[in-house]
Amino acid sequence: MGYLKNAGNECDKIDIQATDGLAGTENSLAYRIAEVERHLHHYERWMEKAGTPTATHKAVSIGDADGDGPWVVDAGNDDWGAWVQTLGADDTPTDGVSTKMDPHLVLVTATERNSTYFFRIGFGASGAAALSAGTYTETVFQPASNQIDSGPIHISMERVASGSLMWAQCMCPGQDTGTISFYLGGHEYEG
Repeated sequence: MGYLKNAGNECDKIDIQATDGLAGTENSLAYRIAEVERHLHHYERWMEKAGTPTATHKAVSIGDADGDGPWVVDAGNDDWGAWVQTLGADDTPTDGVSTKMDPHLVLVTATERNSTYFFRIGFGASGAAALSAGTYTETVFQPASNQIDSGPIHISMERVASGSLMWAQCMCPGQDTGTISFYLGGHEYEG
């Protein structure tokens, strides 16, 4: 207590002085608090498959005239299916200025089977690169039926640089193939 009492203006920095937040020193206390605040209380953007994809363009904002609905990934034979690219280098930032982003919600709209699905999303030059580097997240989805019957699934991922390539794949244990259709929701950050 004596240290805090004698620290004077040093403690005031925490309590009364403004900070630069995400424009400040990366990984500082103020930066980390701003990052958490942005994640919990920030505008959310949802994306769908681009109707006319290119090598660097795979997604558009939901409702865009060029939108082609949900992405569809297909499981292998009791194994992971092929990686499908869901974001290209030109797809983020959607606001033209954000430097970081993180997907955090997946909305499953349909499944081929009424079975458990394992689902992966990764960032890298390819899906295999994401898997090798460990820059992916996994979740499990169990539909109540093969109809639209769930809310968004929360996923946890680190923030990545805007323009990062994103990939998705799935597995339907014990099944030979099994499609899952989904939209992606996330946040963008200025720093």
